[in-house]
Amino acid sequence: MSVTIYLVRHGDTEWSPARRLAGRTDLPLTAIGEANAKKLVPRLSRHEFDRVYVSPLSRARRTAELAGFAARAVPNERLIEMSFGSYEGKTVQEIRVERPGFAYLKDGCPDGEDAAALGRRCDSWLAEQKTGVVLVFAHSVIMRVLTARFLGFPPEAGRHFFFAPTAIGVLGWDPVDDAPAVQLWNDGAHLI
Repeated sequence: MSVTIYLVRHGDTEWSPARRLAGRTDLPLTAIGEANAKKLVPRLSRHEFDRVYVSPLSRARRTAELAGFAARAVPNERLIEMSFGSYEGKTVQEIRVERPGFAYLKDGCPDGEDAAALGRRCDSWLAEQKTGVVLVFAHSVIMRVLTARFLGFPPEAGRHFFFAPTAIGVLGWDPVDDAPAVQLWNDGAHLI
């Protein structure tokens, strides 16, 4: 495998600080989200990307635009965020009042998706990424599952990869162990 995948989570939305489940709700970036997206420019402009993909939701597209990739970013439906179904807009704490111990990648969401559905989307997209350097602007949960699948873990293992707004992650190949590897994760050095 000779692909390197740069992952960039979109900037903050109004729901980000409260950690509300914002799957398919098409929220705009806040002023902070826009300012942080602009800070991606010096970090990402150092690299040459063979392909650039973006979730079709506006928060990801706007982040790509402010980072300087609007003209190259190809929307891909498989990179859209998890559908939280009837839990959309709620916090995990609110859901746990009725469902103690709930975790969306462990339990799935009524009228929404589960980890297996996200895993199938990620597997389909990853199967097309054999070579080159790829840049993705998308969302926390889908990129966490994408990372789990890239590493060969079950989709539910995405629960173990926290990914903050406007953070960068890099997936690649470790030639010493001859295995897929996380080369960089949840990096926000550009935000300081």
